[in-house]
Amino acid sequence: MLAAYDLGTDKLYGHIKPKKNRTRFLEFCRYLRSLYPPKIRIAIVCDNFSPHLTTKKDSRVGDWAAANNVEFAYTPTNSSWMNRIEAQFTALRYFALDGTNHASHKQQGSMIRRYIIWRNKHATDERLRQVVNRANVA
Repeated sequence: MLAAYDLGTDKLYGHIKPKKNRTRFLEFCRYLRSLYPPKIRIAIVCDNFSPHLTTKKDSRVGDWAAANNVEFAYTPTNSSWMNRIEAQFTALRYFALDGTNHASHKQQGSMIRRYIIWRNKHATDERLRQVVNRANVA
């Protein structure tokens, strides 16, 4: 899953893909860019997963970012607690995946997509806030 969390709107975005590579990452970045007017500069915070490091190994993403008013920021290695989406992943696991045994990746992907829709409609849900706040202690 490729995912993004918008701090300003408190919305979670996620795309389920069969594999994560540079091409899929660039597609997801294009999707994120489409959510905002071109004049607004957006920053995408990434961990050090290899498809995210494309600006160092493959100029497509860096060139696209420069041409589309996008900035990438990378969290330091072993510092996932600095990335605000990690608490959202904790909630996703808690509400959608814990205690489940999906027969296929397709079923699991469907559950994740349904959770994201629910989560964005119920961002102020007290149980959700408690799980996220516990995960955001850093």
